[in-house]
Amino acid sequence: MLGLIITIIIVGAIAGFLARAIVPGRQAMSIPMTILLGIVGSFVGGLLGYLIFHSGNGFLQPAGIIGSVIGAIIVLLIYTRVGARSRA
Repeated sequence: MLGLIITIIIVGAIAGFLARAIVPGRQAMSIPMTILLGIVGSFVGGLLGYLIFHSGNGFLQPAGIIGSVIGAIIVLLIYTRVGARSRA
């Protein structure tokens, strides 16, 4: 169980940092928020993988690193658009 949590945190950190590097613009996020972005992105990527390929263990599952990065990019784009709209 502890190994799974550590793996999710490490994959979340990698996916979050890659997503922030790929998406243009400045994102004012701390390191824990970046890790949380990657973790949420991992579950979004798992959801998309399940919906597209109909494979896996269920509807809510973590994805691999590529799915995590894609999911984190989607979450980051939504976060920046909603955050920009609420500040305007």
